Amino acid sequence: MGEWIWDGGRPSLDLVNTLRDRWRDGRELLVDADALVEWLRAAGLLAEGVAAPEHVALARKLREAIDRAVQARVQGRVIDDADVARINDAARSSHHAAAQLRVQPDGSVVAWQPPPPDPVRAALAAVAADAIDLLATEPFPRVAVCAWHRCGVRFLDTSPARNRQWCSMSRCGNRAKARQYYARRKASS
Repeated sequence: MGEWIWDGGRPSLDLVNTLRDRWRDGRELLVDADALVEWLRAAGLLAEGVAAPEHVALARKLREAIDRAVQARVQGRVIDDADVARINDAARSSHHAAAQLRVQPDGSVVAWQPPPPDPVRAALAAVAADAIDLLATEPFPRVAVCAWHRCGVRFLDTSPARNRQWCSMSRCGNRAKARQYYARRKASS
């Protein structure tokens, strides 16, 4: 697909950024189960597994709950109970089995982690856990929306002055600077 953006700074914000062009009506990138699996693999959250339509619905609902919760924190509002419940429910569904010991043929012993029964749901649980970690951070870090009027990507601002404007300088920052340059040049003509 190639349209994934990894400028969020956190897996939970990267998931939020799978709905692009929010300034319009939004452009869905998680269009089907294959796209969800592709995103989870590209995010490093899924090694194996097949998604189903219900996984896509869960991912989209989780994404929007995270976005609303982050925006509430940014604006100093209380996070809606329904969004808290959705994020918590997703986080609870990791179902990781306890580590097991395995004795190798040569007699060495290794720890082995059995795969979860639903690897896609477990991957989304990792995203929810990341969102919980972000939302519970005090003081709440600066989460911004890209200043380019046609972007809307959410990102964690870790700049020293906490004044980053663009999701990516190479994408939106350059567009804005070029637009300003041409506007100044046109005005001086």
